[in-house]
Amino acid sequence: MARSSTRPTSRDVAQAAGVSQAAVSLVLGDKWRGRVSEATAERVREAARDLGYRPNLAARNLRLGHTRTVLLVVPALTTEFFAGVYTGAARVAADHGFGVVLYPSPEGIGPARDPFASAQAALDGVIASSMAADALTAIRGDQLPLVMLDSDPSGSLGAATVNLDIADGVRQVATHLLHLGHRRFLHLAADVPSWTFEVRARELAAQLDTVPGTSVRTARAPISIDGATTAAEAALATPGPRPTALVCDDDKLAAGAYKAVRRLGLRVPDDISVTGLDDLALATAIDPELTTVRLDAELFGERGMQALLAVLEGRTPQAGDIPVELVVRGSTAPPSGS
Repeated sequence: MARSSTRPTSRDVAQAAGVSQAAVSLVLGDKWRGRVSEATAERVREAARDLGYRPNLAARNLRLGHTRTVLLVVPALTTEFFAGVYTGAARVAADHGFGVVLYPSPEGIGPARDPFASAQAALDGVIASSMAADALTAIRGDQLPLVMLDSDPSGSLGAATVNLDIADGVRQVATHLLHLGHRRFLHLAADVPSWTFEVRARELAAQLDTVPGTSVRTARAPISIDGATTAAEAALATPGPRPTALVCDDDKLAAGAYKAVRRLGLRVPDDISVTGLDDLALATAIDPELTTVRLDAELFGERGMQALLAVLEGRTPQAGDIPVELVVRGSTAPPSGS
């Protein structure tokens, strides 16, 4: 009974499993293969679980000279997308005995305060979204093992980059709208200087250029519903033939576009089709539900953490962009009169 109020030790685990403390260290440090049997390893893990034993990572890390802590630098958490990225990264990190510290850049983009007196002393590595890349300078994160998310592979600060296949997502959107018969497009673009948004604009223009008779105008908006409403309303009220399809850089911009369309006395999709990109919960909360591109945020975070672990261990990270998927819902239809 006395032991129940005391933190269990590796010696307790060894006694319960009937093995040496060295064997416990090998198994819980995941270095047992070829040294102890699978049956012994399972017995140690079971004893550790039964006793509620947790290795003293702080003491081990002092010996190793590592904190086993990773910093995840993202824009301000204004959507659930980056919460999903964190969830995926933290899950893989936990499987490898790492912790993840989340650092949202306060204004979403731009410089940020240093969350540590010395980032190098506190961290083993950094995973950063290109949308918050400016924060890296402030925290000296570019001097640590670094993996960049949604970043240009040819010009990245990082030792590795992990990307969603955004270009393919935009291709799927453009193909869907062109097949419906749309030829006049408005691109509601995120007013954020980031590679991932440059990809959206470049790929949309390239796809529309392949079909004669198409035109595209661009309106820029901050990533907010109010900002998107204002920008879309102004663009749709411009004299001349009205666009029949409004392609938005993300779902929040699309929600603002819905409000703009309704303020002008128009309807989605009867008068104008609208598409997004993200597939946030918002996409099915608005009416009609939004045609958008589904991005697997948790897989994005998992792949980012796996890439950083590879960099830390001197391995080559997994190659290839993460696939994305167009989800067709009620916000797109053939243009009226077609």
